[in-house]
Amino acid sequence: MSDAAALLRSCALPQLEARILLMHVLGWRRTELITRDREILPQEAVARFEALAARRLNGEPIAQLTAKREFFGLDFDVTPDVLIPRPETELLVELALEAIADTPNPRVLDLGTGTGAIAISIAHARADARMWAVDRSGAALQVARANAARLLDKNTVTFIESDWTANIDPSLAFDTIVSNPPYIASDDPHLQQGDLRFEPRGALTDDADGLSAIRAIIETAPFLLAGNRTLWLEHGYDQAAFVRALLTARGFTDVRSVRDLAGIERCSGGRFIARAARLE
Repeated sequence: MSDAAALLRSCALPQLEARILLMHVLGWRRTELITRDREILPQEAVARFEALAARRLNGEPIAQLTAKREFFGLDFDVTPDVLIPRPETELLVELALEAIADTPNPRVLDLGTGTGAIAISIAHARADARMWAVDRSGAALQVARANAARLLDKNTVTFIESDWTANIDPSLAFDTIVSNPPYIASDDPHLQQGDLRFEPRGALTDDADGLSAIRAIIETAPFLLAGNRTLWLEHGYDQAAFVRALLTARGFTDVRSVRDLAGIERCSGGRFIARAARLE
């Protein structure tokens, strides 16, 4: 028999991770770990906690073990089919909201939506926004749809299964386009380390130089942006200069990169003045 305090002391995990897993198993709030720490726990709960702790020690991400991750103040369901939302990606949401701040009923396109975290966070902050969220993974879109249904009072997100912009109606004109595409190079050793080992490879890397998805988005975005509107992309810590060069070469103006809270150039974007004509 064990109480919460003893179980946490005996756990080999960092205490923060152990507390998160125990709260998940027990359905307790953080304060209950303090006020009920001497309460004898059901053996079934102890066994479940120990099983999850063992999986975490083997490297599985906390978000997959708890099936949840907080992002932009919302709790998103997470499965092994989707990329786990990262705090640094909140910058992309902030940039999108800034871009549409003075636009009533804006249309926003999120490419590579995964959990739907970016699209749903924008829609939650701007109830008048119309969102289109794209992913090539049907399994990811199932997760995103469920998150939208649970987190939005009024679901204003249209989900599309597509390889980037391939299946998007070309008559749509978006006020901003955002994307957190796979940008890790295929030979990056980080793919074999930590949480990344358990996340969908296609959401992490293009199996090339890490820029192929970014190139594709920059090439096609002008066909879908309304006049004088913006594209924002998240990218790797060492890719900002490359992305700015790609944007400039495609005809974007006001091209710039923005640093995240760690001081890393995390997102780059620019404005396309006139909507490009698609040649069929």
